[in-house]
Amino acid sequence: MSSFLARTRAVALVGLDGTIVDVETHVGRGLVTFTLVGLPDASLREARDRVRSALQACELEVLDRHVTVGLSPAGLPKSGSGFDFAISVSILLASSKIRAQGVAGEVFIGELGLDGSLHTIPGVLPAVIAARRAGISRVYVPQEAREEASLVPGIEVRSFAHLADFVRACGGEATRARIVGVSGNTGSRPQRNESGEKSGLTRAEIDFSQVRGHNAAVDAVALAAAGGHHLMLIGEPGSGKTMIASRIPSILPELSESDALTASAIHSLAGDLPAGGLLDHAPFQSPHHSMSIPAMVGGGSSCIRPGAVSLAHGGVLFLDEATEFAPAVLDSLRQPLESGWVRIQRSGHIASYPASFQLVLATNPCPCGHLGGRTKSCTCSSVQRRRYLGRLSGPLIDRIDITLSMRVPTQADLKCAADFTSASLKEQVCEARERALRRLRDTPWQLNRDVEGSWIRSTHPPSERILSLIDRSVDRGELSMRGADRLLRLMWTCADFSGKNTIGLEEFSCALQLRQGGEHYGIG
Repeated sequence: MSSFLARTRAVALVGLDGTIVDVETHVGRGLVTFTLVGLPDASLREARDRVRSALQACELEVLDRHVTVGLSPAGLPKSGSGFDFAISVSILLASSKIRAQGVAGEVFIGELGLDGSLHTIPGVLPAVIAARRAGISRVYVPQEAREEASLVPGIEVRSFAHLADFVRACGGEATRARIVGVSGNTGSRPQRNESGEKSGLTRAEIDFSQVRGHNAAVDAVALAAAGGHHLMLIGEPGSGKTMIASRIPSILPELSESDALTASAIHSLAGDLPAGGLLDHAPFQSPHHSMSIPAMVGGGSSCIRPGAVSLAHGGVLFLDEATEFAPAVLDSLRQPLESGWVRIQRSGHIASYPASFQLVLATNPCPCGHLGGRTKSCTCSSVQRRRYLGRLSGPLIDRIDITLSMRVPTQADLKCAADFTSASLKEQVCEARERALRRLRDTPWQLNRDVEGSWIRSTHPPSERILSLIDRSVDRGELSMRGADRLLRLMWTCADFSGKNTIGLEEFSCALQLRQGGEHYGIG
């Protein structure tokens, strides 16, 4: 046999952006070697051993010659085991073990087991999206990734559970290896529940009708959801902070098709895409206070994975016991809160992830938790209180639009049935958002939270009297310029939530009261 060349394609992901990679194989005379070139990382270099073992397990003796596999463009960093399928098919084509029709030049995504079984990888969905955008008409994926890959419209998906099945489908001969000591299905990823919930309660079981004694707080939370405003809940233990925060996604609108595809792609990269199709509901992330900066905003050495801020894109990022987070971790939120994006640079390349979310903080008012409490007295000194809340930096607090002071409800409060449900609140939120969208038509914004203050002042300003009151607060240092803009945005949300088309003194008073709700504790 003389020398042969063959080419397949794979996808290299940097963040959500995918680049089509040509996988070229040369099989010819020379020393029996298997060389992989094109800037692979450690896990990709290990593909040589996985591919060799898989081919031998399928009784495909094709590596008894000089084999060189090149990944092009060579200067693009490549990582992960998702190139295994493309490399093995390229070798089989170059060795004339399968026919090229319908295979050569197509995109292959998947990891090989040592027995030849095909396994899914994190990021199948964004990889298929990248292939479609590049004009690819067909992709080959592992059987267990078929449902995920099929979420992308406009591209044909073919799937196989084993390399031997693929070879036989392409006119070749191969045998499935028998694994000694293992029975049943192997290699499939762990099953998730249909809703993707991580807690014991499903979304249907979490409802605002279960909240008692917090009618004013629930109204304010619904208003915050209508404008996407960042929110802080402060109060003693047992006051209902976590209960209310965990129910916010139940009153948020369903994600649009494009937003659902983006959110699903992010969760796919994190290996956290729930079963049952697109992630069409607002995500809810509640990370532990011990998390690091890379876990919060994303990171990694070779493959940059999304962090909690991106996993919460389109939904809610809830930081319970916010003062227990490291100050540096909290300050890392400032960039995504302003821009709605996270950009991470590693090894000469930059990964960008969307990170537009509603931030909800919950904290006790002091170390003992009972400052301003109804039943117990605070035992903390003034220095301890200042130091405790001082872990929340001024720039972060300035980005919080609404601060709510929570109280432990009385027994009488708990006996009163709520006069609202998540469904009724969601209807109010959707109506307010639709009203805002009509006003924001032909602008790049969809939520009041994101609107520039200069646009409001020039296009939909309040009265001169209100503007002078705001300017006076800025001059006295009670509001920063950013805070003044956020107050204007909040005023418009108050109007939208009330069904009004203008903002006046009533909206100014409402917005100011919501923004300064933590003054009792020295916040706001």
